[in-house]
Amino acid sequence: MLNIGARYSGRLDVGQAGAAGWASNALLLSTFTAAIFVSAALLFLVQPMVTKLVLPRFGGAPSVWSVAIVFFQTALLAGYGYAHWLTRMVPIHAAFAAHSLAIAAAALLLPLVIVTGSSSLVPESEAISLVALLAVSIGLPFFVLAANSPLLQAWFARGGHPAASHPYFLYAGSNLGSFLALLSYPVLIEPYLGLRDQTRYWSILFYVLIGLIAACGVLVWRTGDKSAPVALHAGADTAPTWRDGMGWAALAAIPSGLLVAVTAHISTDIAAVPLLWVAPLALYLLSFVIVFARRPLIPHWIVVVVQPIFIIALVGLIVFEPTKTIVWVVLAHVTVFFVCALMCHGEIARTRPSPQHLTSFYLWISAGGALGGLSAGLIAPYLFNWVAEYPVLIALAALCRPGFALPADRRWRYATLVALAAAASLLISCKFFPFLFDETTFNRIAAFILVASLAFARAPLAFSALIGSVLFANHILFEQPGTISLRSFFGVARVVESPDHQFRILQHGTTMHGAQRIRDEDGEPFTGPPQPLLYYWDGSAIAQTFEAARASTQGPVRYAVIGLGTGSLACRAGPEDSIDFFEIDPAIVRIAQNRNLFTFLWVCRPDVPIVLGDARLTLAQARAGAYDLIVVDAFSSDAIPVHLLTREAMAIYLDKLGPHGIIVMHVSNRHLELASVVAGVAGANGLVALLNDSADVDELVRPYKFASTVVAVARAKEDFGPLTQAAGWTELPSDPNQQVWTDNYSNVLGAVLRKFKE
Repeated sequence: MLNIGARYSGRLDVGQAGAAGWASNALLLSTFTAAIFVSAALLFLVQPMVTKLVLPRFGGAPSVWSVAIVFFQTALLAGYGYAHWLTRMVPIHAAFAAHSLAIAAAALLLPLVIVTGSSSLVPESEAISLVALLAVSIGLPFFVLAANSPLLQAWFARGGHPAASHPYFLYAGSNLGSFLALLSYPVLIEPYLGLRDQTRYWSILFYVLIGLIAACGVLVWRTGDKSAPVALHAGADTAPTWRDGMGWAALAAIPSGLLVAVTAHISTDIAAVPLLWVAPLALYLLSFVIVFARRPLIPHWIVVVVQPIFIIALVGLIVFEPTKTIVWVVLAHVTVFFVCALMCHGEIARTRPSPQHLTSFYLWISAGGALGGLSAGLIAPYLFNWVAEYPVLIALAALCRPGFALPADRRWRYATLVALAAAASLLISCKFFPFLFDETTFNRIAAFILVASLAFARAPLAFSALIGSVLFANHILFEQPGTISLRSFFGVARVVESPDHQFRILQHGTTMHGAQRIRDEDGEPFTGPPQPLLYYWDGSAIAQTFEAARASTQGPVRYAVIGLGTGSLACRAGPEDSIDFFEIDPAIVRIAQNRNLFTFLWVCRPDVPIVLGDARLTLAQARAGAYDLIVVDAFSSDAIPVHLLTREAMAIYLDKLGPHGIIVMHVSNRHLELASVVAGVAGANGLVALLNDSADVDELVRPYKFASTVVAVARAKEDFGPLTQAAGWTELPSDPNQQVWTDNYSNVLGAVLRKFKE
């Protein structure tokens, strides 16, 4: 009996020990998972939140997010480098103490605030100013958050958990936290919380994270070898070579660059808002979640098979433009980006090293991500006068398929050389013999090459060359000779001539922003006074508001125009009138002031004041009641600077408006319905609004006299003067069911959907 009791007693002790071990492992795993999840969520919640905070200072330009992404990726690289150094060179107890001090220092800077400074930007240095502002405002908190994921994974590998030898699943969990945080921002956070509340709750979560990291450190402290650096445990194998690291960095750089390029592409024609920022970034993170999961939801071989089809479809959309409906265009670009990210990140995951080289592996990936973002967000705008980085990155994504090297099989090698020769021939022909191609001929050739390129999916070099040749030939062939392109932080401005050479046109992105007749119907130089065109011609809605302001004042009129364009509205002012232009883009100022391009300013107002900077900041410095008419006509391509269409912006315009003045909002847009937005912010400021929507007329007025959507706003209906009796003007009440746009809230998706329903 004693022996039996002894045996049962021994079994009981083993069972108790097993239960204790299971509980210890469960506590270890749950604590580390929670810490990594919360850290990743905070890391990616802060990105759209802080970028939205700084956006008004930089004119609401789409490039703000592109440059911010570069900062975030660079700070991520710094954090990963710091984590790699701690795990390689510092014993675990000292590493934990050092990181605790860094987190405590970051906590002293909470809640997050954007450092205040000069209200005006230094022209041509907006990107540097933005990076410096972000570094000073959130650099340290972001840095320590960036270091958390690799550090915690490395510590977990020392914690004695059964899964410690395969901690990469925690990387998928980290990216899942980032993904869910990004999705929640435009849907659950931005619509319901103001920016001040967002920063406060974010700070509370940061303090929670400090507690979780402290718990992780205590758990590892009990089990780890405190005298050795984390990475130097038994079971070491061959370290990754520089060639391995360069391969990971290259594969990480391409989707990172594509992230910047595709976000800028879809934001340029809609708006620079978190909704359009987070969708590509969330998919970028989701690709990491999928490829590093223990059982990937989308097997890598499927991505390898379908990627060429998606890329060919996107190139066809760019070249042939079968649809211009913004919802479908955005969906196509984002989908192909996601597939390419899965391709590149899947190749990274397929070649990942053993866990003891985890931090160096992440360091290479982060270095590639920073390089890709830096190239697309900061370097490319200075190298190219058009958005060349996007087609380059699409072609490079096609190159990232398995089998990059020249095929060993002789037949495939010859086929690859033939494809390279065909691609070069197309580019040379389009560059030096453009008369051989009309639109129909080029489309047929491009369609044939795209279909044929599918046969080269097994030879990435040939496939990439064919794809790139079609994209660049399309640009070369249809870029008119003599086109002048200027690229700045605020986009690409191009000066072109109409096909009949009678008009010179200013384009910003994909949208015309000004035009002037330069030749008559007989092809002779036009010698008459410059005539405002596009949306500003005699009898247009905007022209009528100038006449109404003159009728109301019955004397000299004081005008303010936000958005210079070609300067054509200078010719709407009489000799005794005063007019001030507010423009943020130095490139536009150079174009408007060049009398060899446009003569509106030179003929009508050669000494007109042009205030350079964001109008929310520069107009605010004007004296109260300074203007009888304020025209808001600021666009970046067809995108709206949201901060110029809010309740707070309208309050600034109202303060600068004379007693019976009029505010004119030009809201013509291919993709968004904005008239009701203006009505809402007008009503919130106690104002009344009139709408002139000639954009719903089927036929445009020619030549280069366009229909428009214009909302006039005043304190009382009587202030509109003759507009109330003019044809086409109707009262526009605010919609009580539509939430007013503010600096803390905007609903661009709702504006897109309303336009889509029209």
